[in-house]
Amino acid sequence: MSEEQSPGLSPAHGSELDHQPRFSAEAIREELNRVLASHEFRSSKRSQEFLRFVVDNTLSGNSAILKERTIGIEVFGRSTSYDPSDDATVRVKAGEVRKRLGLYYAGQGAADSIRIEMPGGTYIPEFKGTDRADAAPPPLAIASLSSGTRTRTQWLAGLAVALVAVAALVTYGRSRAHDTPLDRFWAPVFKGNASLSLCAAYVPVYTPVREPTSQQPLRADDFILLNDQFVGGGDLVAVSRLASMLTRMDRAYRLRIGSDVSFHDLSSAPAILVGYSYTRWKEISSQLRFFIDTSKKTAVITDNGVPTEWALPNLPADRRTNEDYAIVSRVFHPDTHAMLVEIAGVTQYGTEAAADLVSSSDLLAEALKGAPADWQSKNLQLVLHVKVISGAPTSPRVVASHFW
Repeated sequence: MSEEQSPGLSPAHGSELDHQPRFSAEAIREELNRVLASHEFRSSKRSQEFLRFVVDNTLSGNSAILKERTIGIEVFGRSTSYDPSDDATVRVKAGEVRKRLGLYYAGQGAADSIRIEMPGGTYIPEFKGTDRADAAPPPLAIASLSSGTRTRTQWLAGLAVALVAVAALVTYGRSRAHDTPLDRFWAPVFKGNASLSLCAAYVPVYTPVREPTSQQPLRADDFILLNDQFVGGGDLVAVSRLASMLTRMDRAYRLRIGSDVSFHDLSSAPAILVGYSYTRWKEISSQLRFFIDTSKKTAVITDNGVPTEWALPNLPADRRTNEDYAIVSRVFHPDTHAMLVEIAGVTQYGTEAAADLVSSSDLLAEALKGAPADWQSKNLQLVLHVKVISGAPTSPRVVASHFW
């Protein structure tokens, strides 16, 4: 064993430290690499970065720095003025990492001799061993030891009982695993066998058409509108995260962009519409209760046509803002007669944050705390407020909701 040792417990459990197994730092790092290479972690770069950061600092003796604010700055690129009370990103990601660890050790990592855990209430990981020598032998092993005194019929009956018990546990585990807020949010959309449409809208862009060497003042005639060539950066990130979620959930989808989306497409299959508030999706959402109105100088969310306090009165021309608003709608649309999920921010930041919300079980659980018990079967709209720090949206906060 290497001289560099790591405790099996965090300092908070120091009284139990002497009773916990100890491992070399090299062995723990090998286990960390196995975990990060697993299916559970390969799909989330941020989860990989989070777990590697807390494990590396614990092994280096720097576990005291593993606080929410430090992790937010070092792992998530938040500014030094970052306030964890206004941004739950670290807490939400920690919950996700704990779940991914649980899934890994329940499957691929079940036989690993070291387990990496991160107990609730702390960001300091624990390293635990699995001592199989003292474990009670499974029922099947007991049956085999005593098989000389049993008849063949008795042995087969015991095996059948064991298999039934295993099958029941697997069925129960699967039913529990698929009863998360994320599954309940998407269940109405996934009904039926029709392939889902994941739709991104083109963003209108003006480009100059005059000679670049011209010294004349710019005029309106010097620009031409490009309607069908560009997709917003935030929209692209949102589509990427949704596509990753659909793949994890084993749901077939077809990516459609801009003019490739027809009314027939929206009426023949469920769809997810992703885009800025001023894209073509506004025509579909304008009849819903909450709507992003950008027709005037101040972009504002309206409530049944009435402007609200959720507005961006000082939105600069380059649309770089320190806050944003977004709307998530999941409705059975009266015009298309199909399930629609619309994700739209006033700017790209809101769109990106809204996509984070609908692809994270932890964020959805927080967002739907006050929802009616039967919210899964209802149409819904969520109005989100998003803080933007150093050009990146934080976890969104629900400021209004509507279920019908």
